Amino acid sequence: MSAGKYSFTIEQGATFTLELQYKDGNGVPIDLTGYSGRMQIRPTVTSPTVILTLSSSLKSDGTGLNFSGSSGNMPRSSGSIGIYISSCTSSMLEFSQAYYDLEIYSGSGNCPYTVRLIEGQVRLSNEVTRY
Repeated sequence: MSAGKYSFTIEQGATFTLELQYKDGNGVPIDLTGYSGRMQIRPTVTSPTVILTLSSSLKSDGTGLNFSGSSGNMPRSSGSIGIYISSCTSSMLEFSQAYYDLEIYSGSGNCPYTVRLIEGQVRLSNEVTRY
């Protein structure tokens, strides 16, 4: 299965949330029990520079990939993945256009089972009002 294509905009200084639901070909949610996730934003697809990394290990401000959905109330069996970037984290971003992908994986070691769910471009809408 090829990764889905989706482009979005992050508003600098604002909280960003996006809800995804991973389903099979019949529309049945995929149980994410035993999976972890990672997402990176880079200036170009091949750039060694990472603008932002999100993972299923949430940061203290909640930034990351929540496998219980954006609200944190869904079971892992729902296939829901909430992408959350706090206002504090988004206020530090400085780019105009970049690229991202989101992968889920299970297992450990150098070569875990990996699925790239979604990929695309991301734009940053610069904040005008600041503290």
